[in-house]
Amino acid sequence: MSNSFKLCVFISGSGSNLDSIIKKQALHNYEVALVVSNKAGAKGLDFAKNASIPVFTFNWDNNDKDLTFVQNQIKQHGCDLIVLAGFMRILPKGFISAFENKIINIHPSLLPKYKGLHTHQQVIDNKDKIHGASVHFVNAELDGGKIITQTSIAVENNDTAETLGARLLFREHSLLPHTIALIGQNRVQWQTNTLYFDHNKLINPIIFND
Repeated sequence: MSNSFKLCVFISGSGSNLDSIIKKQALHNYEVALVVSNKAGAKGLDFAKNASIPVFTFNWDNNDKDLTFVQNQIKQHGCDLIVLAGFMRILPKGFISAFENKIINIHPSLLPKYKGLHTHQQVIDNKDKIHGASVHFVNAELDGGKIITQTSIAVENNDTAETLGARLLFREHSLLPHTIALIGQNRVQWQTNTLYFDHNKLINPIIFND
């Protein structure tokens, strides 16, 4: 893989996963070419600015249902993959269709369990013994696209949603760059409507617990 594999990263908040993605560019041989946020004051934008990465912020415009102006920015920067890293809005179907199989998201649960919000609390409430995070391709179904990778941690007896989330976030910081690298190296790739990993059909998620 050459370093021409370019990312557009979407964030809404603190951007800790973005920070990890930026720091691991050289290790995994990709380039963050653009950071997009629906919040001009998102704290995570500082990570991009400090690394001299272009930033584009926007207000949600209900008259532009496909976010055409955001699409144009992504295309202008030659991005090969869109990474949702703590982006807290649902992308419109037209946008997803324009970048079919080119958008991934990290979600703090072992999908297909606990789609949507408040996953850590749901794990606590249901007395689960294992929690985790998933990276999946984005389609029109909320957190419903093909799962690529997962990581898992044990739930401790004294865990709260906050402590559980903090420990899982540490794992996310490795999982997301690792997954990006697999895609950039073409080890994970779509052939027609089937996802392959190292030339074999990807039946179960790739487990990454380092």
